[in-house]
Amino acid sequence: MTRTRVLAALVMAPLAIAAVLLLPTPWMAALAAVLFLGALWEWYRLAEVEDTTARGVLLLANLLLMVAVVWASANDPGRSLVLLKLLCVAGIGWWLVAMAWLRRFEFGTAGSGSARILKLAAGTAAIIPAWAALGLIHAGEPAGAGWLLVALMIVWAADSGAYFAGRKFGRHKLAPRISPNKTVEGLLGGLLAGLVVALAGALLLGTPATQLWAVVLVALIAVLFSVVGDLFESLLKRQVGMKDSGNLIPGHGGLLDRVDGVIAALPVFAIGQIWLGF
Repeated sequence: MTRTRVLAALVMAPLAIAAVLLLPTPWMAALAAVLFLGALWEWYRLAEVEDTTARGVLLLANLLLMVAVVWASANDPGRSLVLLKLLCVAGIGWWLVAMAWLRRFEFGTAGSGSARILKLAAGTAAIIPAWAALGLIHAGEPAGAGWLLVALMIVWAADSGAYFAGRKFGRHKLAPRISPNKTVEGLLGGLLAGLVVALAGALLLGTPATQLWAVVLVALIAVLFSVVGDLFESLLKRQVGMKDSGNLIPGHGGLLDRVDGVIAALPVFAIGQIWLGF
């Protein structure tokens, strides 16, 4: 499984890097929309929406919401910036709510109508702000594509660092009822890996030494939010008795399994970058 996981990552990573660095922002946003909506399709499965027609209608509604965001932002850079910032803040707000949800493991296990509605709304609250944040970071000047790549690599490094540190040193369970394999030692390893990548990326992008503390702070918070995203998806899977959100990617599961941390981290990174000015 580890070999399959690594081989799949070696195929996916160069494609993702090339897309981030070579595509203009509109095309990057379009590609991200496809990937994120694919993850949302799997989210609806975890929310126990089994009927494909119903899932298709829900997915179409979110696509139309993305189109509405693009339309509202067209030809007005100022309005576009405000709208994307508001969406990012809303996304951060959702993940703060998700932290509280993680402490109430039983909520949603009964499959009640109200719990299902909240899970469906949570999917939109997670995906749309992440998509907005991705576009906001990528469009930034003078090195938006570079900063988006750094943001993604922070999450990838944290995920890999947590995986290998947990396997090697893991002793203390982080959230045993939600994800029994995650450990405190893995979390610390992930934080360390994410911070190393953040510093390396910032230096490569020419960030002044006086601003490195800001990059470290934003990276730290982004990694912690990525862990919340990972844990929340694990909660959804555990409540419905699924191991993976899908089987699209060998060794990794579904799309949502690969972007759960990314969708939680991107709004934090986008707002942190704007607020602290790096």
